[in-house]
Amino acid sequence: MAPPPSMAAASDRAGPGADPGAGDSSLRLRRPPSADAGDLPGDSSSGQRESGEPHPPPPNPQQQQQHEMLYFRASAPAHRRVKESPLSSDAIFRQSHAGLLNLCIVVLVAVNSRLIIENLMKYGLLIRAGFWFSARSLGDWPLLMCCLTLPIFPLVAFMAEKLIRRKLIGEHVVILLHIIITTSVIVYPVVVILKCDSAVLSGFVLMFLASIMWMKLVSYAHTNYDIRVLSKSTEKGAAYGNYVDPENMKDPTINSLVYFMLAPTLCYQPTYPRTACIRKGWVIRQLVKCIVFTGLMGFIIEQYINPIVKNSKHPLKGNFLNAIERVLKLSVPTLYVWLCMFYCFFHLWLNILAEILCFGDREFYKDWWNAKTVEEYWRMWNMGVAILISFLVSAVFHEICVAVPCHIFKFWAFFGIMFQIPLVFLTRYLQDKFKNIMVGNMIFWFFFSILGQPIFVLLYYHDVMNRQAQASR
Repeated sequence: MAPPPSMAAASDRAGPGADPGAGDSSLRLRRPPSADAGDLPGDSSSGQRESGEPHPPPPNPQQQQQHEMLYFRASAPAHRRVKESPLSSDAIFRQSHAGLLNLCIVVLVAVNSRLIIENLMKYGLLIRAGFWFSARSLGDWPLLMCCLTLPIFPLVAFMAEKLIRRKLIGEHVVILLHIIITTSVIVYPVVVILKCDSAVLSGFVLMFLASIMWMKLVSYAHTNYDIRVLSKSTEKGAAYGNYVDPENMKDPTINSLVYFMLAPTLCYQPTYPRTACIRKGWVIRQLVKCIVFTGLMGFIIEQYINPIVKNSKHPLKGNFLNAIERVLKLSVPTLYVWLCMFYCFFHLWLNILAEILCFGDREFYKDWWNAKTVEEYWRMWNMGVAILISFLVSAVFHEICVAVPCHIFKFWAFFGIMFQIPLVFLTRYLQDKFKNIMVGNMIFWFFFSILGQPIFVLLYYHDVMNRQAQASR
């Protein structure tokens, strides 16, 4: 933390090891000409300013001219204290690197602009509207009907909560009902997708919505169960009853359920912090950004990713060096698509939804890009049984969301998530060994984005192509 301006000026005047309050006039000569009057030779009002009293009157033109003459004299010392170079290891993290960041952005834009122009000149525009909006996708009416009937499950969960509140059913019965409801909300769309030879994009959207609803219903059941337990405890005079917020102890209502199902959160509570109004202009600007970045994702997928994967072989069956070359060539566009997807969904769309619903808490993500380890990325501070179960649940849902729409169960996504468990220990070990947070962050980016995602894109692409070839025979 830098010292206050007055202290920094005093230490500059005094040099290393000297008394900061010393008034050596010979070391004040290279102060800027626009310095305060208190920095002029013979001025003794700096202490008054530090004590909160008004500034002294500005110097007269003659004093200002004398000060400027002394500032530019050759005898004025330029080297007054020990300093480190801005890029030295001791000073690099105390400097602002905004200029270098701007340089990286300019170079990145220039390099990618050249690659885009070169790609367009070589291959032309490869955008196919049928990839996104095909007659087959519009004809997937069973998936559409499945999506429209998904709200039945939250309503059944609400009815179960009403029954237990009125003491018409027991605690074990309502738990069993919630297990059946949450299981059905996943099994139902899986069966529909597997029975219908639907488009991959339509199936993915349906499974994505079903997975979100599953997580919401789990939170809904768990929170309401905990509210019932706390209510019984406070009635018996439990010690922590005074620390319970009454607003979050209300019985579930249909309004709270509908708001929760629409709100950009997976954690149910009867009330949420709310904003005062909706900024319509702000919402329109975010929608425009969302459309632009969605189009950018489509352009990258069509213009770069599709040609690369089409000209590649299966990474586990072809030449090893050729597979590595394809993976590295695919890493940059897949990273761009992944970052655009994160920005579109987790930032733009969730903020748009929050603004429309006046949802107050908008910390939808943290600075995961600064993660020093895979463990920190997943916000997991120990590897207990609960953490292993979390990895397992995440792996299962990643596999369902990808494998079911593709009609392929090779468990590539499942193993990809579970493989991150040993990476947790590896990145932690390397960080402790090198005592440098940058090492862990670079390893995180390498395994998470540069190596992992392109491999799984190639694996699923070739498996889908092989399945379609077998089905056409």
